[in-house]
Amino acid sequence: MCGIAGFTHTGRPADPAVAREMAERLRHRGPDQQGTYESPDVSLAAVRLKIIDLAGGEQPVHAGDGDHVIVFNGEIYNHAALRRELESRGHRFDSLCDTEVVLRAFIEWDRFCFARLRGMFAAAVWSERRRRLVLARDRLGIKPLYILERGACLHFGSEMKALFAHPEVERSLDLAALDHYLALNWTPSPNTPVAGVRKLPAGTWLAWEDGRTRAEPYWNLRFEPSSRWTLGSAREALDALLQEAVREHLVSDVPLGVWSSGGIDSSTILHYAAHASSRPLKTFSVSFRGRSFDESPWFREVAERYGTEHHEFDLNPEVELADAIEKFAWYADEPTADAGALPVWFLSRMSRQTVTVALAGDGGDELFGGYLTYLADRYARWMRLTPALLRRGTLAALQRWWPVSDDKISYEYMAKRMLEGSLLPADEAHFFWNGTGSREQRGQLLAGGGASLVPLMEGIDTPPLNRYLLADHRYYLADDILTKVDRMSMAHSLEVRPPFLDHRIVEFAASLPESFKIRGSRLKWILKETMRDKLPPSVLRRKKMGFDVPAHEWFRGPLRPLLLDTLSESAIRATGVFSPSAVHRLIDDHLERRINAGYNLWGLLILFLWMRAWGVGSFSSPQSSTSDASSARPA
Repeated sequence: MCGIAGFTHTGRPADPAVAREMAERLRHRGPDQQGTYESPDVSLAAVRLKIIDLAGGEQPVHAGDGDHVIVFNGEIYNHAALRRELESRGHRFDSLCDTEVVLRAFIEWDRFCFARLRGMFAAAVWSERRRRLVLARDRLGIKPLYILERGACLHFGSEMKALFAHPEVERSLDLAALDHYLALNWTPSPNTPVAGVRKLPAGTWLAWEDGRTRAEPYWNLRFEPSSRWTLGSAREALDALLQEAVREHLVSDVPLGVWSSGGIDSSTILHYAAHASSRPLKTFSVSFRGRSFDESPWFREVAERYGTEHHEFDLNPEVELADAIEKFAWYADEPTADAGALPVWFLSRMSRQTVTVALAGDGGDELFGGYLTYLADRYARWMRLTPALLRRGTLAALQRWWPVSDDKISYEYMAKRMLEGSLLPADEAHFFWNGTGSREQRGQLLAGGGASLVPLMEGIDTPPLNRYLLADHRYYLADDILTKVDRMSMAHSLEVRPPFLDHRIVEFAASLPESFKIRGSRLKWILKETMRDKLPPSVLRRKKMGFDVPAHEWFRGPLRPLLLDTLSESAIRATGVFSPSAVHRLIDDHLERRINAGYNLWGLLILFLWMRAWGVGSFSSPQSSTSDASSARPA
């Protein structure tokens, strides 16, 4: 696993210190080796976390033909088969690493090679003779890649902070993207909160040549349910796919473990990993002290069932919460309002003490219909048969008389959220269920805020459930879940692999009838049927919880000083875009328990910490030159 960066500079020399600083900004992604490549037209940089071929594979990797060079971030699980095929075509290899396989595959098949790769990756290949740079990102967007076009030049990096190392890159806020962030907790691709900086879409390649760029998808997920599936054949196919995918994801030359929440997704991965491994596995979990956020009874039962060497971190108000939040706001790179990033931070830190690679259950919900939001979409359709005036009146009464609860997904929260969402268009309501700021609230907080989210659904023309599954695959999975896991794990130099996102499993799930995913009120029906004789009944029966923290409660307690200091009057005015009175009203309403705005405030807190760390918008930059980034890195 690595971090990559670079930029083109046709017609003028580049200061080699810039590429070195870009690499330095990514050092946490690859502490084992760092390298750069300079030519009259391009500068490339890479940092490496050694996973495969510990003795070889230093980056950048050269083809030895005086022409091609690659920087690469990721893991290719079919690299051995590709190596054999390429050798049969006359290619010779100098290492055992998958990076060289990707380079040779590109030389053989050019951009068509990316569709042959099975794994997670972001790559940049330079051809000196053609003066051509080609970038590509894996099908699901597991590994990040940011791009910025400035005139005839192209900049890229695994994280935005690498782009910020270039002295000519500006850091202005994109207000439309900021509005989306406040609504969704994340910024939908290809946009970012920084004007001009974009995410290369998942499953896409981009070529830069003679100052012009061209981009095309090499993979598109299509939901085409097939009537050929029976319960028996679907269970058999899914079982075989999971066996193979998990076995491939276990290949590593360094210690490996499994993240476990005790839910069906992570327990499924653990089941297949335990059966494929010749030795006991290490498992890692986060616990909470009591209340509705703790999953310890389930992950302890699963750990005992599979005889793992189990590790736990107890996330409670006595740990260094404020210090961790300030650090991960720096490492988050692109701000995320998903409070689940905090337990992932501590989970990653604990895991890295004993392993370098961890398998995780991410993706199961988006593939097989595991979120309560899919049921909410259905129930809201029925609720809309009731006059809107009656629903508004009921919502107002509940807000007035039903006290707010700090419990996770409380009945109070669900009832109010359902009524409020039922007053929105169906497509906007789907994003609202998992989001935070309503259109009205965003309009109060942000000048020009409150735009509709419906355009995110454009081009998605399938029946309701698959329509929302595809939207979540395209945006929520890549821009929230995978982004959160990548940044928090790589902040600790830990590689996390999600076997569910093997593209063969993804395509299989897209071919299933909707009734195989949600049957009645039963979520992830086919996955539970497949695992029925493999996992404990308690795991199969338990309710969906998700990875989260008691933000409502903590902002009224241990995180109150950090909140008030970060969202001070002077800080709000320094942004030039937020309304101090609206922000303070939101804070006061939360602290006085008139509403639960913990997740809204979490998003604002992380955003302000991020803007301050990187000098985005009207905040003065702590890194005005390329020489002082190391001093800004959290200790």
